[in-house]
Amino acid sequence: MVYLGLGLLGVAAIVFAVVFATDGEDLVLPEPLESVSPEPGDLVPPQTAVEIDLPVGYAASIVVDGWPITDAIFVEATGVYRWAPTPTHPTIQSWSPGEHTVVITWDTYTGLPDPGSFTWTFRVG
Repeated sequence: MVYLGLGLLGVAAIVFAVVFATDGEDLVLPEPLESVSPEPGDLVPPQTAVEIDLPVGYAASIVVDGWPITDAIFVEATGVYRWAPTPTHPTIQSWSPGEHTVVITWDTYTGLPDPGSFTWTFRVG
């Protein structure tokens, strides 16, 4: 009886965790955007980098807190852009605590045009 009670308690704990752990909504990004990091609404540490993943063949422009980002690292073979504030950046040397807004616009650089944009915010703690 003791083992049966402990087993039922374990099953109840697992069910409870699954039910309450899935209360967040899945992030839905516009096509063709594959992922962004940090995700909208995330609370992140000050050393965080912004990462944007587009399919190969797309080019993006990035604006952070109203400032154009011209020194993002772009890996053409994967379509990933990565940027973080640096002490040598002319406008954003470090993340200040609080909310930050990222605006990206994209289009193809080969084939038919496929323009789009996405804006999101995250918080630095």
